[in-house]
Amino acid sequence: AAKFDAGLEANCKAFIEALSGAPLQGDTLQEGLKDGVALVNAINAISPGICPKPSTGKMAFKQMENIANYTEGCKKLGVPTPSLFQTVALYENKDMIAVCTNIQALGSAAQKVPGYSGPKLGAKVADANVRTFTEEQRIAGAATQTFLGKGSTGTEGAKMGAHID
Repeated sequence: AAKFDAGLEANCKAFIEALSGAPLQGDTLQEGLKDGVALVNAINAISPGICPKPSTGKMAFKQMENIANYTEGCKKLGVPTPSLFQTVALYENKDMIAVCTNIQALGSAAQKVPGYSGPKLGAKVADANVRTFTEEQRIAGAATQTFLGKGSTGTEGAKMGAHID
């Protein structure tokens, strides 16, 4: 099992607080995020209207609905599926590592949103580096000898154990 990183937790907390504009309530990150309100407010700060307005009700199903809306918003924003978490991972404090990984992935995805200039967390997702070649370049490339898979045979003076007097 992966070990929980307190530094990552602190970074995630600061990131969510900066986005949502309010300090998280509770002693732990899980307590602060459990109702889902801060998460929905944070993702709506990145991309306004991506999630419905959060419910501030104290009923468990309303809080879990907020968390589910947040994860749907993450999908729409381009957070990779392996970086998403199940609602119970947060609500029942089952897997806070997955929650922190998700928040970090959200920080990476946010940097790709046009017009976003808010706080940053995680690495910036690389842009595609598409290469286009002309037909002449393709033919020249196909004709070039690569020596891959040739090993050291055929190279002069590279014989192991050769005895020279």
